[in-house]
Amino acid sequence: MEVKLWNDKREREMYENFGELYAIIKATEKLEKAYIRDIISSTDYETECHKLIAHFKTLALSLKDTVPSIERFADTYKMDCPAAINRLVTSGVPATVEHRAASASSSTTSAAIVAECVQNFITAMDSLKLNMVAVDQVYPLLSDLSASLNKLSILPPDFEGKIKMKEWISRLSKMGAADELTDQQARQLHFDLESAYNSFMAALPNAGS
Repeated sequence: MEVKLWNDKREREMYENFGELYAIIKATEKLEKAYIRDIISSTDYETECHKLIAHFKTLALSLKDTVPSIERFADTYKMDCPAAINRLVTSGVPATVEHRAASASSSTTSAAIVAECVQNFITAMDSLKLNMVAVDQVYPLLSDLSASLNKLSILPPDFEGKIKMKEWISRLSKMGAADELTDQQARQLHFDLESAYNSFMAALPNAGS
């Protein structure tokens, strides 16, 4: 006999999100161990870690009512992933970024801000994919992204991403908090974010330096 885990669409989505959260924590634990054991290069580790942290942040945000504590979630499902919890919940940046910051070089701040920008880009794009299209959901994400881009001195004032985000923030500020983007607007915003993200990555100095 088939056992149903859910009674309606909302419950189904919740369990699917639980599954995704579980997978992200497990993947982060494996990635941390691979990095510590030198099985993966610093560059590959940092790229993958940025993605996992950003996906985690988006998911944790959408699950904040059902999963108020990630540590408790990990305990409930007997996950035993201390390195992942440290990276995702406590630190919030890849170990490579932490190491660069610890070396206190002049580019430290830049490394931390670059990490922040990458995460804000991915979080905003992920949120749209999760259909978080209400103005009060989208506005703070674009606002955070715009603020982090403005903190990065290596980007020129006329950088495409800065201008696009300013335009979108201005457009959203004229709408009501509960208003939602149309499918066309959400698609255009996702396109603009992806385009700005690619330009941003191209504008960075060599990540390995």
